[in-house]
Amino acid sequence: MARVKKKATKKERKKNKWWLALVLAVLVLGGYTWYVYWQQLKEAKKARFAYYPSFGVKVPIGYGIHGIDVSSYQEYIFWPGVRQMKDKDIKLQFVFIKATEGLSGADKQFKHNWQSAKDVGITRGAYHFFLATKSGRQQAINFINTVKLEKGDLPPVLDVEDLYGVNPLVMRAEVKEWLQTVEAAYKVRPVIYSFADFYTNSLGKEFDDYPLWVAHYIDQSKPKIKRDWLFWQHSDAGKVNGITTKVDFDVFGGDSTAFAGLLIK
Repeated sequence: MARVKKKATKKERKKNKWWLALVLAVLVLGGYTWYVYWQQLKEAKKARFAYYPSFGVKVPIGYGIHGIDVSSYQEYIFWPGVRQMKDKDIKLQFVFIKATEGLSGADKQFKHNWQSAKDVGITRGAYHFFLATKSGRQQAINFINTVKLEKGDLPPVLDVEDLYGVNPLVMRAEVKEWLQTVEAAYKVRPVIYSFADFYTNSLGKEFDDYPLWVAHYIDQSKPKIKRDWLFWQHSDAGKVNGITTKVDFDVFGGDSTAFAGLLIK
């Protein structure tokens, strides 16, 4: 006599559905992980073979220490290529790396850039992109939680370049909160980054005691700003081996002794 097939119980059917859902989830996650890894490999390969015969911009004469600043805009960077690039007697000795923006989260390339720059021997610094519509203190905490400064690093930097419709008085108060919170955490005075006109018109004398990294692309000899400055971003159109996009170029305004004295002790 043929045996009648026993029907699956409700409990067994539910269990089978869970197993099927788990298998599908594992397959989807595995596929996504492989896709992300494959994309990273493509970006790494593209950056590795990005080569330029020169920097592609007019480099100001009379300055001995040159650098760049980067963020996730530059995508994946092949740092050995950056380190090895040299045009005549000019090589890149420092980099400012975007760490955070606003209240939460780090730049998606920060961990890679932060560690890799150190690995190849380029002096590194980290900056926070400031949103005037948000709490200065909370933005500072985001930066502090993300960036662990070490001996030999550059001081922390606040990148402030837009009011976003906020009253300048309110913006300046939040900027002070960020600067004071960060200085208390790292025991070192932060650097302010801003465009020359924005600094003059929206920040001004209240912050003249802070070191300045100024952006100004017109004059080829020095930035047009009345106060002293430490760093000058003189171009946003440089080309560097290991980087597939254009990149900002900077110079330090002093000599090697002054540069060494600026670093975290």
